[in-house]
Amino acid sequence: MYELIQAAGDSYYIESPAKIGLVRTEDGDVCLIDSGNDKDAGRRVRQILDANGWKLKAIYNTHSNADHIGGNCYLQKQTGCRVFAPGIERCFTAHTVLEPSFLYGGYPPADLRHKFLMAAESDAEELTKDVLPEGMEIIPLPGHFFDMVGFRTSDDAVYLADCLSSRETLDKYGVTFIYDVDAYLRTLEMVKGMKARIFIPSHAAAAEDVSELADYNIKKVHEAADRIYGICSEPLSSDEIIRRVFREYGLSISMQQYVLIGSTVRSYLAWMKDNGRINTVADDGLILWERS
Repeated sequence: MYELIQAAGDSYYIESPAKIGLVRTEDGDVCLIDSGNDKDAGRRVRQILDANGWKLKAIYNTHSNADHIGGNCYLQKQTGCRVFAPGIERCFTAHTVLEPSFLYGGYPPADLRHKFLMAAESDAEELTKDVLPEGMEIIPLPGHFFDMVGFRTSDDAVYLADCLSSRETLDKYGVTFIYDVDAYLRTLEMVKGMKARIFIPSHAAAAEDVSELADYNIKKVHEAADRIYGICSEPLSSDEIIRRVFREYGLSISMQQYVLIGSTVRSYLAWMKDNGRINTVADDGLILWERS
């Protein structure tokens, strides 16, 4: 873990729970793509930088989930590097209570205000193409989270953030976190057709071709949607649907899993309501979901 691996030319990644990209720039400095899940990840990255005599110039965050921005604060304080994040992700990176608040739907209780959902805050600036090193491009990858992006380097290495889950993860859990199902499916279709020297997803193995894995992710999204649609054979509250999803997939519930899976189930319900598969009815102070 935390091994530095050369992907192509000056494009590297650090093997970690959420892969950290590292790119050497023309001036001899380096930039990171994400920073890991916490201060300890930041320390391990700093050790790699020091061992190679590299100066960290910037961190480019793909999105604001805590496991991708958790090392920002430590590295920014230690090196003075700048931090950039796209769109609304910048706000979540600078004000990290927003992630557990969004997932919970209100002020989050203490058992959601921890490093796995609420990273240390960092001084994040808006990510634009003008702040990137020569030859690096932004790839919009919406769906998993609000304004998630990936990057293509001059070495034709593509960092895909969280738009792909591994087969092992999909087979184990069945349903993975998604914010916008429609945007996510469009992103997967786009990624399926992409070509690159190497692809580096954050939570799957680096590979020269990810088309089959993208297809498998698409298949699992539709399977989850069909299962939720099947649950809605009678009018049910969102919490009852969430309970049945946990049961059907054999998932263990905790407060963290409840908000992650619960948010995802609500996203599926919204998507199916918008495309006419599901309707809502008001009943005795509850909003119930049922098939159209």
